[in-house]
Amino acid sequence: MEILLIGGLWLDGSVWDDVVPALEALGHRPVPITLPGQGDGSASATLDDQVAAVLAAVDSASEKPMVVGHSAASTLAWLAADARPEKVAKVALIGGFPSADGQPYADLFPLEDGAMPFPGWGPFEGPDSADLDEEARRNIAAAAIPVPEAVAKGVVRLTDERRFDVPVALVCPEFTPAQAKEWIATGELPELAKAKHLDYVDIDSGHWPMVSEPVELARLLAAAATEG
Repeated sequence: MEILLIGGLWLDGSVWDDVVPALEALGHRPVPITLPGQGDGSASATLDDQVAAVLAAVDSASEKPMVVGHSAASTLAWLAADARPEKVAKVALIGGFPSADGQPYADLFPLEDGAMPFPGWGPFEGPDSADLDEEARRNIAAAAIPVPEAVAKGVVRLTDERRFDVPVALVCPEFTPAQAKEWIATGELPELAKAKHLDYVDIDSGHWPMVSEPVELARLLAAAATEG
């Protein structure tokens, strides 16, 4: 299966470098996506630009792809399911949840000069980053690309309820499937609460399993791609 890979905030397509060969070895065709404003040099990119880039990848796929979104980009993967419910075979969400209609995409950290830079490791101490060694932390921070303000503050628009028919695999890294189920039950994740086909996939890692556990992540994504 063709598997589209979308990194979260501050990441470009190279964050999947260790996942790609592992997926290829398992018989899949991974396609890392470098988002506008996160690797293409476009500091004025908007959320609509990023959505358009994901949809272009969906439309150019030779078959119905699985769209993988990491962290905040879980919303981008979900927006693809909303815009192309007939073309997306499955959505996999890694360590993130889709925002609801009308919510800001990722207005999470302070802005500087029209962009949201990586805030350092302070906000991610604990389960998020416990499995990253110092070299991995340095590499992630050094490669981090400030997210354009018009992306971070872009408003999510969801219009087609057929998105709830698209199967979803929720990969649970720094949290457990039990925690995710509780958040859904208490109404914190309304989009996932309405998903008709939702599977939970546990992985023993922090928030960046493509860095710390790329082979295991590839194995789990490959399994999710072949299920159903």
